[in-house]
Amino acid sequence: MSQAQDSKAFGPTGATLIGMSSVLMWGATVGLLRSIAEIFGAVGGAALVFSVSALFATLALGLPRWRDLPRAYLWGGGLLFVAYEVCLALSLGYAHDRGQAMELGMINYLWPSLTIVLAVVSRQHRGSWLLLPALGLCFAGIVWVMKGQGDWSVSVMWQNVLGNPLAYGLALGAAFLWAAYSVVTRRFGKGKNAVPLFLLATSLLLWIQYAISAEPALPINLGGIGQVLLLGALTSAAYSCWNHGMQHGNFTLLATASYFTPVLSALLASLWLGVRPGAGFFYGALMVTAGSLLCWWATRARRATA
Repeated sequence: MSQAQDSKAFGPTGATLIGMSSVLMWGATVGLLRSIAEIFGAVGGAALVFSVSALFATLALGLPRWRDLPRAYLWGGGLLFVAYEVCLALSLGYAHDRGQAMELGMINYLWPSLTIVLAVVSRQHRGSWLLLPALGLCFAGIVWVMKGQGDWSVSVMWQNVLGNPLAYGLALGAAFLWAAYSVVTRRFGKGKNAVPLFLLATSLLLWIQYAISAEPALPINLGGIGQVLLLGALTSAAYSCWNHGMQHGNFTLLATASYFTPVLSALLASLWLGVRPGAGFFYGALMVTAGSLLCWWATRARRATA
């Protein structure tokens, strides 16, 4: 069955539900990526994960012909997708410890609110003045996450970032990249799904980076291989479902569902990694979620009064 026939068979409601399922699968990403990086290295672990996810996605959906894809989606969306995956995987792998990996994962989850902002800027949606305090609440949540149980100050926060600027920069960049990818896919995708091709390009880039890096040879670790297979399957399914939902489902409802990913991710990562962050971490996660929901409300309120 073709993608056009699939979208008609499921309809907008079905496509939205399919897209929502990706939120559940993404919740496991931070914890699994970090533990895989600890076994196989930041670059090697990421290369393994995306090789497996590319294989699963190709077996499930087939490898699309690049000539059949809209050029803006193929090159613009593809570049954003690959850059996002590399930034997120390496930021978590380069974290100094598991607690910092959870902080970096939370920075990445600024993307739901940024998606709404970019959709408004690109005139795909209308927004109200509520977007500004909503974004402020999201960033305040990140500050709350990073401060931990100690007192907050600008100097202390800056020192934390300077302690690992590459990882924090990659995580923040990832948030903007995935927001941009979501908007580009919605506008230029035209019902096409190039996720298998994008995952393959991501894995190839990571293998090239691994070949020129100083990381040691990949060890044989059965537990690690099991984690790679699990995350690879979840990754291919999540991105394929999200891509389908963004193109055929309810954009705003999908963005709203994605706002709960930070809390879900924090809970799953803390359980998987055996890290017990303080109450401040979860307060921050809730603030990020609340700010993202307020972003959605800003577009909803604007449509109601338009």
